[in-house]
Amino acid sequence: MKTVLSIQSHVAYGYVGNRAAVFPLQRLGFDAIAVNTVQFSNHTGYGEWTGQVFTAEHIADVIDGIAARGVLPNCHAILSGYMGDVGLGQVIVETAGRVKAANPRAVYACDPVMGDVGRGFFVRPGLPEFIKEHAVPAADLLTPNQFELEYLTDRKVDTLEDALAATAALRARGPRLVLVTSLTRKDAPADSIEMLADDTDGAWLISTPRLPLDPAPSGSGDAVAALFLAHYLKAYDPVHALEQAAAAIYAIFLTTRRLGTRELQLIAAQDEFVNPTHLFRATRVR
Repeated sequence: MKTVLSIQSHVAYGYVGNRAAVFPLQRLGFDAIAVNTVQFSNHTGYGEWTGQVFTAEHIADVIDGIAARGVLPNCHAILSGYMGDVGLGQVIVETAGRVKAANPRAVYACDPVMGDVGRGFFVRPGLPEFIKEHAVPAADLLTPNQFELEYLTDRKVDTLEDALAATAALRARGPRLVLVTSLTRKDAPADSIEMLADDTDGAWLISTPRLPLDPAPSGSGDAVAALFLAHYLKAYDPVHALEQAAAAIYAIFLTTRRLGTRELQLIAAQDEFVNPTHLFRATRVR
């Protein structure tokens, strides 16, 4: 059994952050250690919520307690999502360094949660700059959405060529593997949505049908990052991980739409994580 240390937000109701990541990791056979950067009643997309963002000192204290149990050498990956503020970001990046020092084969998977198309930035001031300057170079696997990809590379992404240039620019700054979790480009069918995986050996594109979900459920990027990481850690094969993650998130969207809910239906769709009904094939584009 492999272990993933997941440092992300937490909500009591709904599925974003660790609530969207930990269960898929566990369902796929991983021991997930969850450290929560915030505890909110629900995700902020509802417009109102209660709860607190935890301090950097609180998170560092929790990490120290985990390290005291001798856990870090047995971690195969650290997964980070919503960081909260720059101080928390510093603790997370330092923790990734501690894990990799204890286990040089460990993977730091950074989901650079900052904003999205249509919403813009939704994190505290200074955090986007911190992620660009410090988290990106520290990461082995980076999983931006299209908005985050454009910000991190200072590039507009309208075409596949644009996207490949942007992922190559990110890889040049440190990460050996970049997964664009949602790609919408002018030179693709309007009724599809894509993901793009790019590493040193090549780049692969996968397309799934775009489903009418209104409002679009929050947490999909968090779930995709966890699903992709889990499948990647099984064989370190980005193509297999891409295909399995695409199949799983499509099934989650289908189930969410069928049940008519605003929250991702991870529990109802859980068997699809392991044995997906709808399979999609990745196409090599570089």
